[in-house]
Amino acid sequence: MPRVNRTAVLSLLIVSSSVFLLFQLYYYRKYVSKLPGPHILSQTGHLTASDIQWQTVKKFLALAQRFGLPLFLADTAALTLLSHDALRQRDRLVREPHCSFLCTGRPITSFALHANLWKYEPSFLLAAEQKGFELLELRGEDPRLAGLDSLSGQEIPLHFLFRLHGNIIHVVLLYERSGNYLWSGALRLPANADRNFAPFKLLDYGRHAGAYDRPELVLTVLDGLDVRIPRNVSRFLSEQQHARFLECRYRDARNFLQMYPDDTSPVAVEFRRKVKSLLHLASQTLAALNVPFWLSSGTCLGWFRQCSVISYSRDVDIGVFISDFSSDIITAFRDAGLSLKHKFGKVEDSLELSFLSEDIKLDVFFFYEDSDVVWNGGTQAKSGRKFKYVFPPFSLCWAELLELRVRVPCETLDYVTANYGAAWSVPVTTWDWKTSPSNVQENGVWPLAEWAELIQVY
Repeated sequence: MPRVNRTAVLSLLIVSSSVFLLFQLYYYRKYVSKLPGPHILSQTGHLTASDIQWQTVKKFLALAQRFGLPLFLADTAALTLLSHDALRQRDRLVREPHCSFLCTGRPITSFALHANLWKYEPSFLLAAEQKGFELLELRGEDPRLAGLDSLSGQEIPLHFLFRLHGNIIHVVLLYERSGNYLWSGALRLPANADRNFAPFKLLDYGRHAGAYDRPELVLTVLDGLDVRIPRNVSRFLSEQQHARFLECRYRDARNFLQMYPDDTSPVAVEFRRKVKSLLHLASQTLAALNVPFWLSSGTCLGWFRQCSVISYSRDVDIGVFISDFSSDIITAFRDAGLSLKHKFGKVEDSLELSFLSEDIKLDVFFFYEDSDVVWNGGTQAKSGRKFKYVFPPFSLCWAELLELRVRVPCETLDYVTANYGAAWSVPVTTWDWKTSPSNVQENGVWPLAEWAELIQVY
């Protein structure tokens, strides 16, 4: 029996071990550890879900950089970690380097891109495909081309979903609108779309259209990757939570105007110009005080019914929740050039302010939340009688009127129906604010001794 050459066996083992070690080192350097970046190899030596997600984001951001696409991070989970827990996460990252911000425990990372900067080139999609990404492009009608004169049927890209190893990169396109804001479209799957392509219910964007201010961006390093983020992360997150946008119902408005042609007289045209100017001023003034408002009463009806203002209404009506009241409102409007016409009620009950700009009145109604209803008050100056206008609860959405971004009740139909009844679509030129509204109720009389304070007419 031949004797085993121990030296040969030992040499073979050394060579084998060295080859295996070199392979591990090559794999780690090529696929795992490319610094700068987190040390993402787990203790078991296997790639975890976070490791794979980080690699997916890294690969996509490198692709975007190669094609000059200035994406910014719009992922609510990642930005929340960044804004609420940045210091603790930074300390933790020093002690235990890993994917702290971009790996959020869900297989989706959301980015946004200004649509004007989107370069829809086949070469980009081809490069993404070569990197292993699968693509789902979702399109929708361009609302910027829609109006009372024409209904646009032109489609534009709204959302891109890139999938790799079960992880989704969601790119939301933001379009410039005439009201100087950015708009994102709702995500609607076509009939032939793969409904298993992504966990659509987990997406941050697409359940409805959205409206946003243009964020100021900064370039930073997150988990070892160069990433653009909003400079004011908390503000962006707040905007995202309240971004829902309602498009004007142009088709219904056209049908309405065919039955009831719009007033095109010089007086009506001038009224619309003044309303736009007054709404713009009110928006700037209240925004400076951080007081949100919405279109109410006849102004809301005009937007909902005819995508414009009711020319014979002769005023502008807005609503403000009393919880958002600021004692600086009167001073701010006066400083903006408006005069106070009247002040009725008090903060605790039925507050109402009315201002005058040229010959156009701005009525500011304050709304009170009371169990399962919302209401605003009214006061008759000569008698002290009080009235209450009751609405079902509502939330606020963005909309556009006269090329201005404004808020309206999201549940607009319920709001309008409560105020004007089921026949809201029929114009009524004679209106008594004490008896005509469907939701008006008598609410007592102000004590005579308090009239000087609660009924002020200027």
